[in-house]
Amino acid sequence: MHRFALFATSVVFILVASGAGAVAQNDDADKFFRDFSEEWVRANPNLATATRYFTGDEQNRLERQMTLQSDQFYHSRVERARQGLAELRRLSRERMTDSQRVSADLLDWQLQSFVDGERYSELSFPLEQFGGANVNLPNALTVTHALRTAIDADNYLARLRQMRTRMAEALEGSRTRAGKGLIPPRFILQATITQMREFIRPDPEENPLVSSLVERMASIADLTQSRRADLGREAAEIVRSQVYPQWSEAIKFLESLLPRSTDDAGLWRFERGGEAYAYQLNRFTSTKLSAEEIHEIGLRQVERIEKQMDSILRQLGRTNGSVKERIAQLRNTLSYPLTEEGRKQIMADISGIIADAQRRSALQFDRRPKAPVIAQPYPRFREANAAASYTAPALDGSRPGIFQMPLRPDQMTRFGLRTLVYHETVPGHHFQIALSGEDLSLPKFRQARVFGTISATTEGWALYAERLAAESGWYEGDPEGLLGQLDDELFRARRLVVDTGLHAKRWTRQQAIDYGIEPSEVDRYVVNPGQACAYMIGQLKIIELRDKAKNALKDKFSEREFHNAVLAPGAVSLLLLEKAIDAYIGRVR
Repeated sequence: MHRFALFATSVVFILVASGAGAVAQNDDADKFFRDFSEEWVRANPNLATATRYFTGDEQNRLERQMTLQSDQFYHSRVERARQGLAELRRLSRERMTDSQRVSADLLDWQLQSFVDGERYSELSFPLEQFGGANVNLPNALTVTHALRTAIDADNYLARLRQMRTRMAEALEGSRTRAGKGLIPPRFILQATITQMREFIRPDPEENPLVSSLVERMASIADLTQSRRADLGREAAEIVRSQVYPQWSEAIKFLESLLPRSTDDAGLWRFERGGEAYAYQLNRFTSTKLSAEEIHEIGLRQVERIEKQMDSILRQLGRTNGSVKERIAQLRNTLSYPLTEEGRKQIMADISGIIADAQRRSALQFDRRPKAPVIAQPYPRFREANAAASYTAPALDGSRPGIFQMPLRPDQMTRFGLRTLVYHETVPGHHFQIALSGEDLSLPKFRQARVFGTISATTEGWALYAERLAAESGWYEGDPEGLLGQLDDELFRARRLVVDTGLHAKRWTRQQAIDYGIEPSEVDRYVVNPGQACAYMIGQLKIIELRDKAKNALKDKFSEREFHNAVLAPGAVSLLLLEKAIDAYIGRVR
């Protein structure tokens, strides 16, 4: 994850059931939450634009800016986080309500985590194919910048004009790291160079920065056709004269690093790499589990899931070869044509799966978001590296939840498609993240996830949602679909083994690939250490908590109420989630 993003992990505090012992609302706490969060968002225009955090002139002003990408900006953010911690810790916890206390301790952890990460910030390279400036800057315009009015279109152009400067800042940060010998592995450099070349390959008029603007302007009623044409031409000229030359300069610099790079993949290759990885594991899993413990959990889960899959494969008459080989055959059998028609068909099928999941989930969930969720393919320049992803709706409803799908050959298959859509949309990420955004009882910083999300609960919930679909009979009469669900769970288990293998056990990239992880995914773990471990660690904890509630409540247990209890707190740590479930058990009793 890019170092300007902020994620919370383990939180050392207790959630008390609301009601008993509550005190009057602490206005000082609410004011601090509001004022500090607003200041934080004002300094990050990309965040303000993505969330539509403000309104009127202030929001419009921010939507004409792009967030700085310099090291100086990052360190200024860390310093403000330190100041915020000091201000927060001066507030009286005794005078807070239970809800305020949860928010205060959550924010305390998030800011402390951000401060702690400064020690390892130079181990994150500003240019890489998953979360570098070369990806995040275009994404800030093509995905999260709303285009509904003529003003939105003008703001888009204003931000596009800043792209060259922001990219130059990221390039300067890359030069600084390279000067200290902090260079990405050779295969990461090569993948990033290839992606960036693909970005500048088409004529400027066909670049996503221009085509996205032109396509979305078509629905803006207060723009004349002539004005749309003018804006499109202006955008293409900016891309031609500013964006492409800056990208070309960055590509040349990355190419110059290739002779100095190696194929060593893990954090272990850096001084303090071991402690940096421990920090990342704690940050992403919200546990104190060591790399060795997570590695062993992964091995046990891989063995369990492969046995289940082998049994189903045998029932289908697929008996020859390893589980991995038989699944590869099945995946090929269920492939879409690698044509434009095939690309249209998979996206149409994804939309159908979302609609079907919405109908099914109504039987199992009391709380469902009002915001819609739509599916769209990644732009071509990102297809080779991107993983399927979900982008939250804007708080003001101006943008729906967005599921993006990379349409590269290995993803163009019906095998596992349903479980992937369940994970990213309904009842996975969309249910949890969009619901939090619509929950007015939460402080706004928690609604908008201003200080980041907590991977263990967000990814853990999405993986739990996959299993829930299987447990609830959604794959009845579809053994291939059930195998897809198990294969995805197996993939998450293998991640535990591979991520820890790469960063703590000195695995090579090829070892990780041979273990069953596709190359682009391995590369993702290399540039984003620890994050891949959050999924299964979180899912296992949610299942453990469900079993705990079932055993405690017996016939009083309600799956709907359990899901309410899990989703209500939003993005919290696994420790806080357990306290919430304990409170739910206490209330039902």
